[in-house]
Amino acid sequence: MSATLSSTKTRAALRTSARVSVELLLVLVMAATVIWLLGRMWSVVWPFIVGLFITTLTWPLTRFLRNRGWRPALAASVVTVLFLVVAAGTVALIAVPVASQSGELTDGVVDGIQKLREWAAGPPLNIGEDQITGASDAAVERIRNSAGSMVTAVFTGVSTVVNGVVTAVLAVFLMFFFLKDGPRFLPWLTRQLPGRLATDIPTVAARGWDTLGAFVRSQAVVGLLDAVFIGIGLWVLGVPLVLPLAVLTFVSAFVPIVGALFAGFVAVLIALVSNGLTDALIVLAIIVVVQQLEGNVFQPIIQSRGLGLHAAVVLLAVTLGGSLAGVVGSLLAVPVAALIAVVWNYVREQLTDPTGESDAEGSPDGAVGPS
Repeated sequence: MSATLSSTKTRAALRTSARVSVELLLVLVMAATVIWLLGRMWSVVWPFIVGLFITTLTWPLTRFLRNRGWRPALAASVVTVLFLVVAAGTVALIAVPVASQSGELTDGVVDGIQKLREWAAGPPLNIGEDQITGASDAAVERIRNSAGSMVTAVFTGVSTVVNGVVTAVLAVFLMFFFLKDGPRFLPWLTRQLPGRLATDIPTVAARGWDTLGAFVRSQAVVGLLDAVFIGIGLWVLGVPLVLPLAVLTFVSAFVPIVGALFAGFVAVLIALVSNGLTDALIVLAIIVVVQQLEGNVFQPIIQSRGLGLHAAVVLLAVTLGGSLAGVVGSLLAVPVAALIAVVWNYVREQLTDPTGESDAEGSPDGAVGPS
């Protein structure tokens, strides 16, 4: 005899599904509204985020100075100046050697282009000189025709640089105030919030700060591993500018995808113009292997341990963030996922019954388990 569906249970299941769907839809609408508001205020939100990131790097030194009796303003000022000096030194470490060898690199680029033309003219491509000349003429003609769009692109690039400088300046000022007044923020926030929010929000904020610090430190470790491995490979091959390239690799690690591509392109280009095509291909292979190890081994393992996230969650978060918001999305995907996990874990703690309470409520006369 076949079993029949219960109409009462079916209606109850449908009503429950409809209620859950409506509640989930409201949550999604609220999340979309928050994301839209953040997008409208992005010119302020982005410097705030960058300021938080660099504050997590400089806070340990500030805390050390404050524990030694330094006044908050003095400690924050000294650390901010040291940060600016280190940042300027890093830029100089990259720019000065490159500038000193700019003539050699320019000659190498010209020689490299000539070698590529000679290689293209031979087997297996067998591209004739007239074809190369025709392609060059076509490229020049296309450049002439697209002069207007190129001017627009130049102005767009200048605007991007200006916005980047403004963001950096605002982030440094915010870092100073975070370092000086950061420990007073949570007590101030506790006094401003009513009822239970005065406990919940500061607790979540403190845990979120610890999580953000773990993310930045783990990203620094990943960048250091990239710089060491790629730097060793460049040193073994005798590629010039090893130290600047290693520093560039470390700094670029904080900008996922584009940073790695840019640092790798610079390393391959320098290897091409200084050591030749063979070494350039070897450098390319080294960079690809290191980047694969970083993306599939180093980063998931280190970040999953530091942030309490599974390695698969880290990979999926970076992929989703990149698809939704490009480079910025890739950069913020992992800390956002970690902060969501912090909020979720705190909510679970508040909703979880004390040990044995639910069992006692479910047993007659308060008995726990069989007698």
